[in-house]
Amino acid sequence: MLNNMNDLMKKAQKMQKELLKNQELMQNKEYQASSGGDMVTVTINGAMQVKKIKLNPDIVSSEDLEMLEDLIVAAVNQAIEKAKKDSNDGLKGLTKGIQIPGLNL
Repeated sequence: MLNNMNDLMKKAQKMQKELLKNQELMQNKEYQASSGGDMVTVTINGAMQVKKIKLNPDIVSSEDLEMLEDLIVAAVNQAIEKAKKDSNDGLKGLTKGIQIPGLNL
């Protein structure tokens, strides 16, 4: 019984190290998404922070401000979804099917 507990603790410590490593990798990754036929491009990092927003000059001269705002929101949300999916895929590999209460993988 004691050996099983020691093995479990070693596995948990290894998983914790891997999770920290994965978090560091995610923060350094960048995700890019665009909307409106590349009129708005957004770049975020794995920590879900917006790093860059690029606007096509043709849309800036437009008087349709509401459309521009909608395109920015759409591009940001797409970039965040890409980062979330990549993060979840990485976590699934770490846990290898282990069900952890409260962690929806």
